[in-house]
Amino acid sequence: MSLDYLDLRNEVSAQMLTEIVNDYRAWLSGQVDPRSSIIALNNEALAETREIVRAVRRQPLPLYLHSPETFELTAWRQIMAAALEKLTEGLGFTVIDRLPMDEFNDNDMKAVFWVVGQLIGRTVAQKWDGTMLYNVKDTGEAFGYGVRGSYTNVELVFHTDNAFGVAPPEYVGLLCKHPALSGGISRFCSLYSVHNIMLRNHPGLLKRLYAPMLYDRQAEHAPGTPKVALAPFFAFDGEKLSARANVQLVRKGHDVAGVNLEPELEDALAAVEAVGNRSELWLELPIERGQLQYLNNMELGHYRSHFEDHEDPAKKRHLFRTWHRDAGGRSYDG
Repeated sequence: MSLDYLDLRNEVSAQMLTEIVNDYRAWLSGQVDPRSSIIALNNEALAETREIVRAVRRQPLPLYLHSPETFELTAWRQIMAAALEKLTEGLGFTVIDRLPMDEFNDNDMKAVFWVVGQLIGRTVAQKWDGTMLYNVKDTGEAFGYGVRGSYTNVELVFHTDNAFGVAPPEYVGLLCKHPALSGGISRFCSLYSVHNIMLRNHPGLLKRLYAPMLYDRQAEHAPGTPKVALAPFFAFDGEKLSARANVQLVRKGHDVAGVNLEPELEDALAAVEAVGNRSELWLELPIERGQLQYLNNMELGHYRSHFEDHEDPAKKRHLFRTWHRDAGGRSYDG
């Protein structure tokens, strides 16, 4: 059959990481404390937060036109520099505790989140239509073609954001307006640790994960363009490992394209999914109201458990999300 797909194979190196990584990047849960990722907001940063709100109210602009250069952010720059260090030389995620949500309205806090987040990296579009600040909440839609898991309350297995994209974000940021009534717990795992176990226990299947496979593009593309993308799960540039980690979207991609998964790929996906779910690989940390969470989307897999929501619509689980990427353009495809 003739298959129409977006070919992303030329975007990555063809070489494979064939050595076990034993440094800080390949952590295991028994070796680290997730609380070490938490950064507290000091009084100076809270004072700067309030000044951002006052300045935005005095001089209204569309949210996306606000930038850190407009504000005096001495304390926030120190905090976000520490956060970036945790993303690149630590566990790969951090939680900043926390914005004074009950003191201000949602637009005030979104403005602060938007401004300080740019100290992590340039903000980029998260949808084909150019959406820059994304709402993560259950819309009541069923998880399926064209409906992202972030719009549902379903369990989201370990993945990286925008695994099917031309230019996935380097970092992902979240601001929690309200957590779920129950569930919705965040877990994180090092993709280097996943890769180490695959290399030790399933080297042949790991090799298949470096070969291309089809990903569902979740209808985030121009009209008339391919519904699926062809790309490898793992890539290695000689120094850093990266992953387009989302076994659900690979299975959906083949289904959308009408192409059967060959047995070796089925086995490879099952193996990497099982490895990622091993409890010694993941850390668990809830996100609470007012907290900011950032993660390294190239080197870290993240998971969200199924959740039950509040009956009161005003208290339903709701997070605001940003994507950060310094390479390419700011559009969805970069």
